[in-house]
Amino acid sequence: MEHWGIVGGGMLGMTLAHRLRQQGRRVTLLEAAPNLGGLASAWSLGDVVWDRHYHVILLSDAYLRGVLAEIGLDGEVRWSETKTGFYVDGSLHSMSNALEFLRFPPLGLVEKLRLAATILWASRIRDWKPLERVPVAEWLERWSGRGTCEKIWLPLLRAKLGDCYTRTSAAFIWATIDRMYAARRTGLKKEMFGYVAGGYARILERFGEALAEAGVAIELESPARGIEPLAGGGLEVRFGKDRRERFDGVVVTLPAPLVPALCPALSDSEAAALRGLEYVGVVCASVLLDAPLTPYYVTNVTDAWVPFTAVIETSALVDPDQLGGRGLVYLPRYASPGDPVFDEPDAALRERFLGALARMHPGFTESRVRAFQVSRARHVFALSTLGYSDTLPPSETSVPGLHVVNSSQIVNGTLNVNETVQLAERAWPRLLGSAGA
Repeated sequence: MEHWGIVGGGMLGMTLAHRLRQQGRRVTLLEAAPNLGGLASAWSLGDVVWDRHYHVILLSDAYLRGVLAEIGLDGEVRWSETKTGFYVDGSLHSMSNALEFLRFPPLGLVEKLRLAATILWASRIRDWKPLERVPVAEWLERWSGRGTCEKIWLPLLRAKLGDCYTRTSAAFIWATIDRMYAARRTGLKKEMFGYVAGGYARILERFGEALAEAGVAIELESPARGIEPLAGGGLEVRFGKDRRERFDGVVVTLPAPLVPALCPALSDSEAAALRGLEYVGVVCASVLLDAPLTPYYVTNVTDAWVPFTAVIETSALVDPDQLGGRGLVYLPRYASPGDPVFDEPDAALRERFLGALARMHPGFTESRVRAFQVSRARHVFALSTLGYSDTLPPSETSVPGLHVVNSSQIVNGTLNVNETVQLAERAWPRLLGSAGA
């Protein structure tokens, strides 16, 4: 029986392990951390256990919902209608319905109409490929006009991508709009977000149980140190000086720039292509409050002085019983992997982030904070540069049996759990086809 090793125990690696095991392969899932989940993992924040980073389920997330059904969690999804806020020019505005959009003070009537037309047009584009050849700022200014672009789009792009937005194609904004509009195509015509009771802690616990029940070997705290081809066929994964395991096939799900150091047998051109993929990372603060802060699940922030991208308030989405009546707010800051913010101490981030939150919400004081923790991930998603899909390295490498499957291969979507599961669903038949060949 073929023995496959999956390096990386996030939702991508877990789904690949699930499918390969279903096809009769022996599978070992290798995860460096003490728990499964990767970017979707959970942690303890004060007396609350919830997601390390913010996640939601959309009605249109067919791939994720399919896996949830397989592991018996489809009946535990709860749905909520959410509200959206915008913090612009020092003021907080609600933009949760058409009337509030028409009243939105920062934009004139013509600018609002052009903004609405841009979003509507993008939601109807099905062939995204031509957008890869157009810079995102150029495309947005053409459709929305200079005023709307400068007041809304460019601040949001800088918040999400930093100065990297100048190298990003219009496919990025199309994918963002397309995902948010996908739920409306289900027929409800309104924004509905879902979550599993217990958050991703519950999802990952049950998924891990299902994998173990199916016979997948799960090895936690097992960071791979090197992967080399063996003279007699197969691949050897080295974990330390004295521990090695042999596999017939290995799938590496780590971020692309980290792969060449792990796989020195790759050709120079393969290694260069993987290192050349530009990533964006995130510093994400989780803030547990004594009570909810606002009614908005997402508050988009365009003011440059605010040190975080947005305010994501999970307590505006989940039932109060999930958080013990507390407020849970995420304050993400997206940046390139080498940005100094990744080395900034937690205490300094706390002072800056909470100071900005107090300035945005005059009634907020630090005495309301029950817990403050920071998660840092230097490689979260690959930048959708001009012509991105034409330069993406293939998942099959020149090393027999060695494959690279990671989020950089999501070329027509945004990074979220549904896209990650979809990537796995598309990848596993190719893995077995290659092995068979």
